[in-house]
Amino acid sequence: MKPSIFITRKLPQAVIEPLNGEYQVEMWEKEDVPVPRDFLLKKAGSASALITMLSDQVDGELLEHAPSLKVVANLAVGYDNIDLHAAKERSVIICNTPDVLTDTTADLTFGILMAAARRIVEADRYIKEGRWKSWSPLLLAGSDIHHKTIGIVGMGSIGEAVAKRAKGFDMNILYHNRSRKPEAEKMLGAAYVSLDELLAQSDFVVVLAPLTPETEGLFQKEQFQAMKKSAFFINAARGAIVNEEALTEALKKGEIAGAGLDVFVKEPVDSDHPLLHLDNVVALPHIASSSIETRTAMMNLCVQNVMAVLKGDEPRTQVK
Repeated sequence: MKPSIFITRKLPQAVIEPLNGEYQVEMWEKEDVPVPRDFLLKKAGSASALITMLSDQVDGELLEHAPSLKVVANLAVGYDNIDLHAAKERSVIICNTPDVLTDTTADLTFGILMAAARRIVEADRYIKEGRWKSWSPLLLAGSDIHHKTIGIVGMGSIGEAVAKRAKGFDMNILYHNRSRKPEAEKMLGAAYVSLDELLAQSDFVVVLAPLTPETEGLFQKEQFQAMKKSAFFINAARGAIVNEEALTEALKKGEIAGAGLDVFVKEPVDSDHPLLHLDNVVALPHIASSSIETRTAMMNLCVQNVMAVLKGDEPRTQVK
């Protein structure tokens, strides 16, 4: 029998075409609705490979249901939805999609920073609602970005790409990371500081760290109180890094000036979430890597990784 591949969201036929013929390919029929857990467990039972999304939990239970599974290709750079220890115990190779989304994610991150600082979304609503009656000196006046200080929490490849964009705005670049990045310091003029120093000095605090036991819940009331009242908080990493109640209170009390959020603890976020009702919050539906070019490249990389493993070759981007 041909090896079986199950894909947990509907992908374009052109992307999965290389799999047809050599493999038995099944795909969840919905693009915008997660595959039900019981259906995923059923399909995993006979699968040699899975192409998964961040919303799919690849845990011990699933792996126990998948005796033939050889590889899981996750359509994301992150893999906090996967139990790496359980996968290793069962010799299941885990792959992700790093690098191909770096610049696209950095573009969006800097985009929400700009939107929050210059009140772009708020201004768009203002004019579309017919509220613009005349020009005035401080109409929707926001904050400058150029020559300000950006503090990047998590200086991986995306963090470095954001720093490059910040350099073009003549920004002072600070960063905090679990390890120093001498090359980034040399090339970008970035300065390594403690988290406390970063919070105290930054006009824009940008979170790009992976979700780990160390970063989960990293931003609490104390961290927001340590920031400048004129500062903006930008999160394009993972929602669980932030205590959303603490962030909401900080915004309501004016302890910080605003926020740009591409991620939330619960996704999709409920429409009645308090953060969504604040004018000084720009909220996006986890679309940092969502350009046609980049998402297609991510899908193609997943397909290439699956084919490589099933043919006995080394995948391009295995999570070690």
